[in-house]
Amino acid sequence: MSTREERTRWFLQDRFGMFIHWGLYSIPARGEWIRGNERMSYEHYKTYFDEFDASRYQPREWAKAAKAAGQKYAVLTTKHHDGFCLFDSKLTDFKATNTPAGRDLVREYVDAFREEGISLGLYYSIIDWHHDDYPGYGDKAHPDRDNESAKDKPIDFDRYLTYMHGQVKELLTNYGKIDIMWFDFSYDDMTGEKWKATELIRMIRSIQPDIIIDNRLGGNIRAAEPEEYAGDFFSPEQIIPPGGILDVKGAPIPWEACITLNDNWGYHSTDKNYKSAKQVIRTLVECVSKNGNLLLNVAPDAKGEINRESLDVLRDVGEWLRLNSDSIYGCGGATLPKPEWGRFTQNGNKLYAHVYDRGIGPIYFEGLKGKIMKARLLRDGTELKVEAPWMAQEYSDIEGGAFITLSGAKLPDEMDTVIELQLW
Repeated sequence: MSTREERTRWFLQDRFGMFIHWGLYSIPARGEWIRGNERMSYEHYKTYFDEFDASRYQPREWAKAAKAAGQKYAVLTTKHHDGFCLFDSKLTDFKATNTPAGRDLVREYVDAFREEGISLGLYYSIIDWHHDDYPGYGDKAHPDRDNESAKDKPIDFDRYLTYMHGQVKELLTNYGKIDIMWFDFSYDDMTGEKWKATELIRMIRSIQPDIIIDNRLGGNIRAAEPEEYAGDFFSPEQIIPPGGILDVKGAPIPWEACITLNDNWGYHSTDKNYKSAKQVIRTLVECVSKNGNLLLNVAPDAKGEINRESLDVLRDVGEWLRLNSDSIYGCGGATLPKPEWGRFTQNGNKLYAHVYDRGIGPIYFEGLKGKIMKARLLRDGTELKVEAPWMAQEYSDIEGGAFITLSGAKLPDEMDTVIELQLW
């Protein structure tokens, strides 16, 4: 069996992915937790099932947008907490093939993204607000959590687990090679072996031995000897870990921050708080500078289209990456401390200075005097001179540093000017 290091090697090269939240909740357009948040009845929620037509769903357009944005892998919500399946599961009627859409939408996603050379991830929620044997009353999020009529409802949780494991098997059997299995999520006592997690992982690896799996089945991925189901990578949500993710011995663990483009995962028609391309670029750089990845979410609307606001951000991020990709793909954290003017990423003897703050005078590189063979602007190859200004000789405390002067009062790229330093 392959090791975590072997399985995640490609993942730590690719660094940037697209998360896609799409389902029945895209119709009311108030976010993906709507059924739970609003304690919505099944009868009410089924009206969206009866309307779901995916009439403008063109996954090839999604795939082209991801590729143009420089995203190397994608993760699609095949089933969210509401239990609705975008795939043609033989284990339920609550699926896209029984809606007006009338087809297996995961199949079309897989084919489209594979055609563009983008690695494939499938999200699957291990909780389920639709299944009769998933406990509702007293749960922290279920629509029936306060519903007295559901209090004494008989539950056969093993039957639910058979269903859940069976759907995961379908996803990993019916679509060829899948690169990422992205589970969501454990909570309270619903964690680890409550899901028969070891059995689930062994089944997954018997079908897809090289697949990488997130850490949301439970367990402690940071332990000296993590559980078999603890996952291949850590998945912080809506936060960039201040120091990256390390295990108890201080060794880096693969991780990926999942971040929304606005303030919701699922389509929310009135949420216009979109992050700028500059924010996304700097977030990506921050992740890589801490040996992590960025999984950036988009939320197609009820018809299946990614909106213009999202596409514009993706396009601008992609243009920056087109010119500066060497500072992201294949890179990780540098051995140098974070500089006051920005960030460092590194790949071998190439150190990438991501300069955010122009400041006054030359850019100062602490500890690099005599260690820089070449310096250039990454975006166009412009040669930059490494030379100490005469005034620097007056200060003994900066003798060990190197200086590079950028002409003009503004940075060449105000979003992130990247200087490639080839070290001796």
